Amino acid sequence: MKICFFGSSLVSSYWNGAATYYRGMLKEIAALGHDVTFFEPDAFERQAHRDIDDPDWAKVVVYAATPEGWRSSLEEAARSTDMLVKASGVGVFDRELENAVADIPSNAMRIYWDVDAPATLESVTDNPDHHLRHVIRSYDMVLTYGGGDAVVSAYRGIGARDCVPIYNALDPATHFPAPPNPHFTCDLSLLANRLPDREQRVERFFLDVARQLPDKTFVLGGSGWDSKDTPSNLHKVGHVGTGDHNAFFGSGLATLNVNRDSMARYGFSPPTRVFEAIGAGACLITDQWDGIDHFLEPDREVLVAASGAEVAEHLAALRPERAQAIAARARARILSHHTYRQRARQFNDLFAASSSRIEAAE
Repeated sequence: MKICFFGSSLVSSYWNGAATYYRGMLKEIAALGHDVTFFEPDAFERQAHRDIDDPDWAKVVVYAATPEGWRSSLEEAARSTDMLVKASGVGVFDRELENAVADIPSNAMRIYWDVDAPATLESVTDNPDHHLRHVIRSYDMVLTYGGGDAVVSAYRGIGARDCVPIYNALDPATHFPAPPNPHFTCDLSLLANRLPDREQRVERFFLDVARQLPDKTFVLGGSGWDSKDTPSNLHKVGHVGTGDHNAFFGSGLATLNVNRDSMARYGFSPPTRVFEAIGAGACLITDQWDGIDHFLEPDREVLVAASGAEVAEHLAALRPERAQAIAARARARILSHHTYRQRARQFNDLFAASSSRIEAAE
């Protein structure tokens, strides 16, 4: 099956939290025999901050971030593809692309792939005139990388024909234990870009903890934190490219996951960082949200904290031997049940009947 995918970026993780998900999913989808072309805009200096070359498992088309750029790319895709995918959060001309994918003449299946369903649905809820209320019924299916039953119900409620979560996962060929890097050595690390709907939770679950535990060391990675006032026992390292993620996660006693507000409210939304960190052999502490036990067993495979005070309690009591045992159990669980190869098979099963019809017609 030929798949044309419009997303933020496949080749750059710069201000692009979906990069790991795109790479993991599409590599394994291609490995199942599908022909993948990824269309991405030349925007947000991502091409200047590439962290991978064009992969051999997908064709990458970079189009100008202009109306003419996206239109010509979409017209090219619609003529040649069996499945036309519009991902959320491309960053430029999202509304125009979502409307156009729904309307453009084509025999292709149309898939809306939401890589931040909680945020999208909150935006729809807050705006009765939101364009997705009108166009989502023109898509054959909505796929999401998280959200569980709440997201499925919400999408069906605005007219989606169907909605299926295909969760974040681990690519063990990309995220694996690596030698520690002294630049990232600490008691607790956090990798997260500074975003408005995450910053208050980072304050409570990470920065306040650093202030409460002056004898512990903390490392904060991610873009946008330069101007943030932080305690002296916290080291800010800025943007961390994907090539350094394994060392980042593996250099501390533990690493922290802090979901954004909307993801925490909807639950069942583990971000890519959870799987990256565990793949790299990290002991994970996460903020509390519904559905964590669908992926990891609390206290055995992950430490769960409902507040910054509980993060501080976990960290104060954590010894290297226990951290290593938690990390090993978590990695074994994720490798057994939550890899992108397994997610790609889920995708394949969803569209097996359509693929068979396409192959019969060729």
